[in-house]
Amino acid sequence: MAALNDAVKRFIVQALACYDTPQQVSEAVKEEFGLEVPRQQVALYDPTKHAGRNLSNRWRALFEATRENFKAQAGEIPIAQRAYRLRKMAQIASKAEQMRNLPLVLQILEQAAKEVGDVYVNRRLDQPKTPALEASVPAAEYTLSPDEDVPDNPIL
Repeated sequence: MAALNDAVKRFIVQALACYDTPQQVSEAVKEEFGLEVPRQQVALYDPTKHAGRNLSNRWRALFEATRENFKAQAGEIPIAQRAYRLRKMAQIASKAEQMRNLPLVLQILEQAAKEVGDVYVNRRLDQPKTPALEASVPAAEYTLSPDEDVPDNPIL
């Protein structure tokens, strides 16, 4: 295992707190600092995992603070907002329609309906969930005894 200075440790802890995987962090450390750090060593800096159970209080506090800050800022990311996602879906559906890709348009419309909520469901919310046509004759009248013949269907 490579000996890491505080700057690299800080980078690893903050990246892990932002939900990056150890593999992603290992690659980022190599790109940023030019150091080969195996993902197993990176995992030692994640206090939420078994490997990081012995992480010092200094790095644990940094991890917790970074994670809380990251969660608070997640709402500011455009794709986390429903309006942004719906607007992008509308743009993609428009382009797909211009290209005459109707199956893709239908998929996007379905996804947008699911995004909005109960709009995709084919029922009215104010109606009861019982079938529209209720049998007016009890089910007992529909059963035939074994010696009865099936009556002719007057509709046919």
